[in-house]
Amino acid sequence: MFEQLFSLLGIVDDYFWGYIGAPALIGLGLYFSFKSGWFQVLHLPRIVKNFARSLASKKDSSRGVSPLHAFFASIGGCIGVGNVVGVCTAVQIGGPGAVFWMWVAGLLGMLIKYAEIYLGILYRVKNEKNSYDGGPMIYLQLVFEGKWVAYLFSVLLCLYGVEIYTFRVITHNIATSWHINNYIVIVLLLAAVLFVGKGGLRRVGKVSSVLIPLFLILFSGIAFWIFIQNIYLIPTILATIFKSAFTGHAAIGGFVGSSFMLTLSQGVRRACYTGDIGVGYDSVIHSESKEVNPRKQAAFGIFGIFIDTFIVCTFSVLLVLVTGVWKDSIHEGKVLSVALGQYFPWIDLIWPLFIFLLGYSTVISVFSVGRKAALFVSQKYGATIYFYYAIVAFLIFSFVGEASHNLIIMSIVGMMLLFINIIGMFILRKDIRFSSDYKESE
Repeated sequence: MFEQLFSLLGIVDDYFWGYIGAPALIGLGLYFSFKSGWFQVLHLPRIVKNFARSLASKKDSSRGVSPLHAFFASIGGCIGVGNVVGVCTAVQIGGPGAVFWMWVAGLLGMLIKYAEIYLGILYRVKNEKNSYDGGPMIYLQLVFEGKWVAYLFSVLLCLYGVEIYTFRVITHNIATSWHINNYIVIVLLLAAVLFVGKGGLRRVGKVSSVLIPLFLILFSGIAFWIFIQNIYLIPTILATIFKSAFTGHAAIGGFVGSSFMLTLSQGVRRACYTGDIGVGYDSVIHSESKEVNPRKQAAFGIFGIFIDTFIVCTFSVLLVLVTGVWKDSIHEGKVLSVALGQYFPWIDLIWPLFIFLLGYSTVISVFSVGRKAALFVSQKYGATIYFYYAIVAFLIFSFVGEASHNLIIMSIVGMMLLFINIIGMFILRKDIRFSSDYKESE
């Protein structure tokens, strides 16, 4: 019965992402791209330059959190286990062509991310904690009559904020690789999540600003070393990616084959999941920034997707394609470590550290967003109920079923958030401005 339920949920997930989620994201992304003159492409160098300048800048405002802490809390949630496990699963299921659609979703998703952050900053409200409350739960009230859609969105965001998939992958990897009792690992990780999550975005941003740069340096160095060793294979792999993106891929080795629609939906849904594109997560986080210019803070979202999709995700899938392990029947949590193990025999010893650096920042970032959503539903009881729910959910889904089941749940919730948020952004599309010239007045 349990397997039949998740088999049905998997079919529902495939259908909605293939026929509703992917077309909606691509459609709105294309609209914003043409409206802005492909802002995310032409202005990316300037966005990166402005980001580098902001590293040394200091804001005088005492309300809100540092723009950089908001940024690192944001990509702390984006750059996670999904970047090294979920995207590899997309290739195992949809074939190499899924990488192309991941790039498409990332490119178009940059402006969807920009739009939701922009609206979050534009319509945020001050709170009693010397900060701001913003996100879809605020601007959706301008779109739909009454608050019922905003409350529905908040409840879904609470579910999304308890990252049961990433939590399970972290505990499983640490327990099995370092031979530590699984119960001990689960309890310690849960305590660490609750401690940092209770401190709000300010504490999450400080932790993520240390963990994420450390991971990027280690992972990029290892990936470049392997790419250099296999530079002659890169042209062939790229050709395979573009070819199978439109034709699917025949069965080979342990790979069962894929259709065009399966390839497309796998690439889009994994890009959305790893980058949290359109789910409203980033809008809530960036709304707490000290930055008062919506365009400047929203541009951070474009840079975040660039790092998430075009660096970390791309490196991950190229590693499994270069080494050929994507064709083998390897557990989703181990496929990248097996690929790296061909060049670094000791990788099994530090792989759990990689997973922790990625996963912990993700869990605490989305957890803080879920807590904000719970407070929107009920200032008095929301946080308490959310904490109890998180404890129960983390414990249950650490043991029941498979990690893939947890991923299906997160994917379906993310799809519902995306669908509601995209409707809101489309209706409010005329309120969104695209510019990298921050000297202009709003």
